[in-house]
Amino acid sequence: EVHLVESGGGSVQAGGSLTLSCATSGFNLDDYAMGWFRQAPGKEREGVSIISSSDGMTHYADSVKGRFIISSDKLKRTVYLQMNSLKSEDTAVYYCAAEESKSLLLAFLALGSITTRQVGYLEHWGQGTLVTVSS
Repeated sequence: EVHLVESGGGSVQAGGSLTLSCATSGFNLDDYAMGWFRQAPGKEREGVSIISSSDGMTHYADSVKGRFIISSDKLKRTVYLQMNSLKSEDTAVYYCAAEESKSLLLAFLALGSITTRQVGYLEHWGQGTLVTVSS
């Protein structure tokens, strides 16, 4: 059974950094693409970044490009999101997702806002971790 557990959220001042972790179990990381998504209060979920562990390819939303770095450690079975130069608009609950189809995750990243119904199209989500950025 696919199991995802996010950690590392917290409160930080604007301009600061945080690194989120997504511990995985129940599947082969090489067989899945992994993504970070976020949902701000009162807003729809949106894609942040995707990584394909098999080839190391990464993709980012324009809003975080140049500030966030996604990576994975296969030995630790963990996917990370290093967030730098944080802004107040980065405040959100951050979710980790696992999907066998990389193209599907890329499509979600390209969507921008993801409706609640669309969230249900991805089967594997973590419980989320809250990031609060104060200005």
